[in-house]
Amino acid sequence: MANGQKNTMNEQLGSYIQEPVKDLEPEQVTKLPSQSDFYKVPKRFGSIPVDELPLGCDPKDQYYKIYPRVSLPFQRVERISFGHPELDPNRLFFGDNLHAMRMLPSNSIDLIYIDPPFFSGRNYNVIFGDANEVRSFTDIWEGGMSGYLTWLNARLLEMKRLLKPTGCIYVHLDWHAVHYVKVEMDKIFGYDNFINEIVWCYETAGKSKKTFSRKHDTILLYSKSKDYLLDVTRSTMPRKRNKHMRLGIDEDGREYEEKTDKASQKVYRWYFDEGRLPFDYWTDIQFINREAKERIGYPTQKPESLLERIIKVSTNEGDVVADFFCGGGTTPTIAQTLGRRWIATDISRIAVAITADRISRLYSHDNSEEVKQSQQTISPVRDISIEYWGIYEIPALANLSNDEFRQFIITAYNGRIAVSDDFIHGQKDGIPLYVGPASQESAITKDQVLDFAKVVKTKKGKNHGTMLAWAFLPSAQEAARKLEAEQAITVDFVKIDLIPIESQDFRKHIVTKHREYQDLLVFILPPLVRITSKRISSLNYEFDISESTSMNIGGKIINVQWDFDYNGKFASTQGYSFIRGDKNIPKLIVNYEFPGMGKRKVACKVQDDKGGEKTEILEIEAK
Repeated sequence: MANGQKNTMNEQLGSYIQEPVKDLEPEQVTKLPSQSDFYKVPKRFGSIPVDELPLGCDPKDQYYKIYPRVSLPFQRVERISFGHPELDPNRLFFGDNLHAMRMLPSNSIDLIYIDPPFFSGRNYNVIFGDANEVRSFTDIWEGGMSGYLTWLNARLLEMKRLLKPTGCIYVHLDWHAVHYVKVEMDKIFGYDNFINEIVWCYETAGKSKKTFSRKHDTILLYSKSKDYLLDVTRSTMPRKRNKHMRLGIDEDGREYEEKTDKASQKVYRWYFDEGRLPFDYWTDIQFINREAKERIGYPTQKPESLLERIIKVSTNEGDVVADFFCGGGTTPTIAQTLGRRWIATDISRIAVAITADRISRLYSHDNSEEVKQSQQTISPVRDISIEYWGIYEIPALANLSNDEFRQFIITAYNGRIAVSDDFIHGQKDGIPLYVGPASQESAITKDQVLDFAKVVKTKKGKNHGTMLAWAFLPSAQEAARKLEAEQAITVDFVKIDLIPIESQDFRKHIVTKHREYQDLLVFILPPLVRITSKRISSLNYEFDISESTSMNIGGKIINVQWDFDYNGKFASTQGYSFIRGDKNIPKLIVNYEFPGMGKRKVACKVQDDKGGEKTEILEIEAK
């Protein structure tokens, strides 16, 4: 939790505690559209099978057989404040988007834009290089195109559930899979709810002598119903000069072109400064060049102007925008500046860190006055809640009160929270549960085991209890073994299971559901960060964190962000958020030239490839 502050119980419940769901609730079963005549086979063709369901979809259980539901809580690790704590924050999730989406309410989002991994190559899609991202893209590629479509369909169907009836979804793809995805989206959203195939044309990027150079992406636009919001007048394209029209300048100095209808002699006039309504091919937005201020440094980043057009034409101020593959955060950044609420997720902790930092920079000390003034027209600015799902940060849990910690652990254990009691905190499958303290330094003692056993024994028909904690003293483990040994000599016995929170036993209800769930419900530590600095020349300093290390098993440092004018709220210095060297390896040694002499606070935020993050502050005297 940010700055070590504890939220109130109600705020905690609203942010990450959710009761486990045993069966599919009615709102979770998304209705698939009836196939239109387009998909019907003419009688003269005889009996030819037509695949009416999306690939991998079961008519009853949809994608819950392939990807079973996992009920785990969200963990808020930080709340970035912009001065309005009374408002619900925008939410930025670290975790698998399918499971995160399943925890969100139906009919709650006005616009979804996704730029999912293109079916273009394993290595091409791994941008940040952390373990969760690599594992996810390995799963995507298993089974070739069919595997890719099944993986994507499960998420598209969930997005349909989340969309409001007036909502739209934009799916950004390239030539590799767009035609296949179009067929699947016809089945999920309905062929009749297809609105546009938008071709985004650009002239930059690579060239080829073996093919016609591929210089476009395709964006598929669908609605959930016929009552959708789409107002293309909100975003115009530049008007090109037409040779067959007359050019002129009016009394206000505005340039225009006009023509006269021969039949009616009516004069039609168009002003260049008003632009024209966009077609379904967009030629006025180019790839981000190397000098662009918005450039972060990874190859799949999309231009801010592209998302600005999409968000403006499909939402009103205050509407909810979602991006479930947020990457470097273009969608939430533009949604924030346009006064929209937003939800964003990514499987990479580095992507989440870069997204949060990118939005924080909008309101940072080094932003231009022009940008600040434009932001003041949109008020108020909502906070950002950074939340984990399935991978949990231990220090944030330690900041919870014991009651909050118990609720979190019981929910993660797939149990039921009980009315507050000194020893019975919840139950699972009828077995009473006891949860130890939030602090890792407080191990369960022998007396706690024996006292819990006595309480369990007083419960009618109960002779079995479970204690969940970070650690158990040897005397506590011995007491539990003696209680179990009594089973051989008396009927009136009590068995107490001691289950460490980080053990396989604690995770058993998750890992047995699916082989790909082996890395869910894990607890991580922040990296150990060591910073050294040395003066190179006047105001020029070298900063080195190469002695830093991940505290998670098998982990490694994968990204470093620097704020060289830290004022209590981290916002990275331009160009120091995603720094890469050869072979996409993060730079652990950087140089910076301060603008003037004096005392400076330098903040360094470090992420490892397991999801751990730590910020260290260094004070120096710039000379």
